[in-house]
Amino acid sequence: MSFPDITPSLKAAMPELRGRLLANQSLAELTWFRVGGPAQVLFTPADEDDLAYFLAHLASDIPVYVVGVGSNLIVRDGGIAGVVIRLAPRAFGEATANGDTVTAGAATLDKRVAEVAASANIGGLEFYFGIPGTIGGALRMNAGANGGETKDVLIEARGVGRDGTKHVFSNADMKFVYRNSGVDPSIIFTSARFRGEIRDAEAIRARMAVVQNHRETAQPIREKTGGSTFQNPPGHSAWELVDAAGCRGLRVGGAQGSEMHCNFLINTGDATARDIETLGETVRERVKANSGIELHWEIKRIGVSA
Repeated sequence: MSFPDITPSLKAAMPELRGRLLANQSLAELTWFRVGGPAQVLFTPADEDDLAYFLAHLASDIPVYVVGVGSNLIVRDGGIAGVVIRLAPRAFGEATANGDTVTAGAATLDKRVAEVAASANIGGLEFYFGIPGTIGGALRMNAGANGGETKDVLIEARGVGRDGTKHVFSNADMKFVYRNSGVDPSIIFTSARFRGEIRDAEAIRARMAVVQNHRETAQPIREKTGGSTFQNPPGHSAWELVDAAGCRGLRVGGAQGSEMHCNFLINTGDATARDIETLGETVRERVKANSGIELHWEIKRIGVSA
């Protein structure tokens, strides 16, 4: 499937644009599931100013989506009409430490933030070592693991609005809740500052080792997966509900519920996005029938069906 090529008109409307525009660019290789159709336009901005310029000159009726490393994402097989923005590590992937704070671009891997903090003897950010995503996604989802959450360490975040306006958000402005934030969904986060505590280097490294060991022994990290599929309902663990409903190892086409951790879905090799999403919806139905509890997706799903 392909979409009409609108890149010439975008370039004509934005003569000072420095970033890269690609028409009908496949997104499958940009997601951990390795599935999904193309983006009508894939835009990689040169920096924050370039992103703001692009958004300020983009017609308001053109949809905009943002992708990071695609670790918690299903792109549907029909692709995405409109513009998909990907913040590249070269422009948005730096992380630096100063005193007890760490500043990181939105494309910085969460794991990298933990490493930079540890190198500066900053504790409290070790939980990021176990999250397979970027800081942009962490800000949007209040990402957390192993007893820590983004809301616990964030000082402030920077972002650009749909009209190209730059914003700064305090921790309170983010309106964090479990696995989400209350910031306008159209805001594209560009960077953030975090505060930890100066601690013993060995203790920090030991904590990171515990986080890494948990990932390697309890999660199918070497599979084509999207990470944790469903949010934990209040008072429950999603994986226990999925297991109790008999969904461990359940298959739909090339998609399978992980035998290792049943709140993870995996692409066994030839799955489509439809297979994976159908499997997830089947699991939700079985859990609701078995326990009366409705699971909510943690994985983001965007685009149209084939």
